[in-house]
This record gives sequence, C-alpha cells and structure tokens, in this order.
Amino acid sequence: MIKQIPNIFTLLNLFFGCIAIILIMQTGLTIAMDNSEQQVIVIPEKIYWASAMIGIAAVIDFLDGFVARLLKATSPIGAQLDSLADVVSFGVAPGLIIYQFLLFSYAQQENGLDINIIWLLPALIVPCAGAYRLARFNVDTEQSHGFKGVPIPAVGLLIASFPLVYWFSSNEWIINLCRNKWFWYAVIFIVSYLMVSSLPMLALKFSNISFKKLLPFIIIVLVALISAFLFGWLAVPLSFIAYVILSFIAYKQFRELGIILLAMAVICLICFVMLKLNSDLYINIKYYQEYNNLLLNLRIYSILLFILSIGCLFAAYKLKNRK
Repeated sequence: MIKQIPNIFTLLNLFFGCIAIILIMQTGLTIAMDNSEQQVIVIPEKIYWASAMIGIAAVIDFLDGFVARLLKATSPIGAQLDSLADVVSFGVAPGLIIYQFLLFSYAQQENGLDINIIWLLPALIVPCAGAYRLARFNVDTEQSHGFKGVPIPAVGLLIASFPLVYWFSSNEWIINLCRNKWFWYAVIFIVSYLMVSSLPMLALKFSNISFKKLLPFIIIVLVALISAFLFGWLAVPLSFIAYVILSFIAYKQFRELGIILLAMAVICLICFVMLKLNSDLYINIKYYQEYNNLLLNLRIYSILLFILSIGCLFAAYKLKNRK
C-alpha cells in the first residue's frame, strides 16, 4: 500500500488538471456593457480558477517524485503515469487556455465570433509538442542531470499565468497584448519549439550539491520574488524567461547566445519599466499624443528585439548541429 502513495499523488495531479479543463471549457465568451453603455465581449473570470488548478497540479507533480524517492517507491508504472498526468495538466489544459484566448482575440474583430475553427486549432500544437517531449524523456537515458528541451510543467505554468496577468493587470498595453491573436500564435510557436528541441535546460538534479550548481536557481527565485513585488503575476513569464536564459548561459556551447538574450531581456525590461513609470505622467496631462508615440516606439523596439533574439536562437542551434 505504501508503494501506491506516490501514484495517488500523481492521480491527484491528473484530477486537478481535469478540473482545470472543465473550468476552461465552461468559460464561454459573454457580452457585457462597458462604462459608456456599449456592448463588449469579455472572457469571464472563471478561467483564472483554471490557472489555480494547474498551479496546484504543479505542486503535486513536484511532490509525487519527492514522495516516491522518500519512500523508495519509484516504479516504471509511476513514471508512465506521471507522464500521462503531465500531458493533461500541463499540455491539454494550457492548450485550451490558448484556444479560449485566441477565440477571444478574434471576437474583438467584426464578425469575429463566426471565425473558422481552423484558425483556433494551432492551440492544440502545445499539448502535441508536450506529449512528444514527455515520450522522448521517458526513453532518453541522457537526461539524468539535465533536460533536453524545456520541461512541460514549466510551459504549463507559463501559459496558466496569462489569465492571471490579463485579469489583474492595470496596464493597457499588457491587456491589449493578451487580446492580440499574433501574440498567441507566437507563444504557440516558441513554447512548442522549446519543448521539442534538444536545447540543454537546467534541472534540479545533482549528484553533488554545490553553490555553483544552485546559483542559477537562486537567481531565478530572486527574479521571481522581485518581479512579483514589482509586476505581480508577470513574475511567472519573467521567471520562465530567466530560466531559459540561465540554461543557455550554464552550457558553454550556448553561453554567448544566453548573454545576448540576457542583454535583450534587460533592455526590454527597462523599456517596460519606463513605460510603467511614465504612463501615469503622460496619460494625465496634455501630452497624450506624446504618450501614444512613446508607446508605439516601445512596441516596435520590443518586437524587433524579440525577432532578433529568435533569429539568434535558430542561428546558434544550426551552428551547433553543423559542428
């Protein structure tokens, strides 16, 4: 019976993932009235409860492995069950969150509610990529001390944070970004590629614990705490970006790329902070047009930096394969 305790934890992970799916699919778009008495299409609040369920599933996912090692109850069936639960909680449920936000994004357009479902199906690429990532992990014996590709729980938590970011943010630029369909297509492409790629990623697995090995994770925790204090739920995407960049820096073949991405991330963060600090000043005085120009320029610079960083990522990966 004791040997089944880790499996019970894993099934709880699956259970909360299923609850998240129910909450997401019950969250249909609704028509409400804004302050000017005009009809607007809104995404109901229930969807962020799905984010909470995915968060609980992530905590349980961490605990089941810990409990299995503590009780010395690891087993092949436990490993397979863990992967099946992860596909649902961190693949299918986050994919459906993207599906709902894509539908919401198209609904902002004229006749957007009549959009062909084919434009929403790319959201399902995320669970497919996650399933492939888990299947490869199960048969790969070289991932005992590090990951190949971003682990699916990290992607699941990233996507689960967006409803919270959208609902609790007062920044108009972030709200509009979450309403932009191209943002969601970019998220689908990036996270799916990061999961199926063979890029080396940090894992909290050590044969010998040392400060040097723990340093990247200490930095990630500090980034999470500081950004949570400054930006609220944006701490989750920022921590995800920090994890990817520090993973590149930790491995010699990608260190230069990691440093470049770090510099770009810092520049983008500075731009965002400038926007946050200046928005109240510009929006409350007569220089409203200057505020719009500042906002437009920051958007353009951020998009250019993003495209450049993705180009560097592909270039480095191709050069590595040639060697």
